[in-house]
Amino acid sequence: MLGSPQTVPALSVSELARDAKNLLEAHFDQVRVEGEIGDFTAASSGHWYFTLKDASAQVRCAMFRGANSRVKVRPGKGDSVKIRARVTLYEGRGEFQLVVQHLEPAGDGALQLAFEQLKNKLQAEGLFDASRKASLPPAARRVGVITSATGAALHDILSVLARRSPMTEVFLFPVPVQGADAPEALCRAIRQANLLHSAGDLPLDVLIIGRGGGSLEDLWAFNDEQVARSIAASIIPTVSAVGHEVDFSIADFTADQRAATPSAAAELVSIDQSEWMQQFDVAGRRLTQTMLQKIRLHRQGIAHMHARLRNPSASVQQQRQRVDESERRLKVALQLKLQQQHQQLKTLNSRLLRCHPIATVKQRKQELNAHRSALSQQMTQKLARHRQSIAQYERLLNGLGPTNTLSRGYAIVQTQSGELVRDASQLTLSERLNIRIHQGEIGVRVEDITPDKE
Repeated sequence: MLGSPQTVPALSVSELARDAKNLLEAHFDQVRVEGEIGDFTAASSGHWYFTLKDASAQVRCAMFRGANSRVKVRPGKGDSVKIRARVTLYEGRGEFQLVVQHLEPAGDGALQLAFEQLKNKLQAEGLFDASRKASLPPAARRVGVITSATGAALHDILSVLARRSPMTEVFLFPVPVQGADAPEALCRAIRQANLLHSAGDLPLDVLIIGRGGGSLEDLWAFNDEQVARSIAASIIPTVSAVGHEVDFSIADFTADQRAATPSAAAELVSIDQSEWMQQFDVAGRRLTQTMLQKIRLHRQGIAHMHARLRNPSASVQQQRQRVDESERRLKVALQLKLQQQHQQLKTLNSRLLRCHPIATVKQRKQELNAHRSALSQQMTQKLARHRQSIAQYERLLNGLGPTNTLSRGYAIVQTQSGELVRDASQLTLSERLNIRIHQGEIGVRVEDITPDKE
């Protein structure tokens, strides 16, 4: 029989809310829900509060600061999203709600949507403006590279520079180029390169930031907002070399220059040594042509003056000799200049070969062997000196020790307790004594005591 209303105990509002919350959380583990964001509020605490709805229903959602910090693009009212959440009840208002742990745009092209939203945001701030971009040096002598130490991008960059400009120095800042840790690592490497550059410890001409190709998700670290801002803040001119020619990233828009591939970036910051030689040859030819043209003009002037002068044969002949001598000197000087430039290039190549690490390692190995031989010789000499000292001390101890004295007929007399006997007055009759001689000991008994007379 059911009890009357008066006999059923009443629950408090708090108890009812707590029981409902426990029931919900026990029944649901985690749920995945897709819907459209209604009202959206970002609190000063960093937490997000919003409603998720469809055509027939809506539910309140809360996404706390620790979880929403991992969301790539902040959502807004009207956005379609997918969430992973824990079902609970907010006891303060007695409202059913979802505590969101993960949020992403819904539908195909979610990453592309996030890419476009961030691109529009940074473009509106002026980070893509050509007016803020620095010019690249025509031939960088020191190049910083921010990429994976084991990736194909680094191999391509080094190969191109070794072929085109072997005198260029390359400084690697190794980072992971994909995964959750990649954006922070990229930002840290950019800051480190700029700090070393500003301090004068590592003056860099240009900074290449990139990786090989991959999917949009693989390249996503280079679409991170903080990475884009770090590139834009770099005082070192930057080249973005992400993926293949068809791949575009946010880093491409914020960098001072975009290269289609890592290899293209290496070509962009270097000049082929054969191009240097071509430039020298072109400059030499231009100089020769200019001087020859001036010589022709001078000759024409002389010829004109010769026509106007009366019998100036001696003067004209002298001027012609001077012109011929100037022409000869000019050709010799040009030839010498070209030879000097060629010799300078050979000297630089020779210095580069001498700096190869194999030669340095060989020299250090020879020095180590010489030090090892000298140390071994010093240790041998020191041990010999110590042996001589020990032998000398041993002979001295043997000469001064009691054993040598006993061998000359002396004896050591001790009481039973081991006390040395130095005075006859310390003995008593019938007392037993031990006498140690050169070879062996003798036990005796005192029968007579005669002290020394004073």
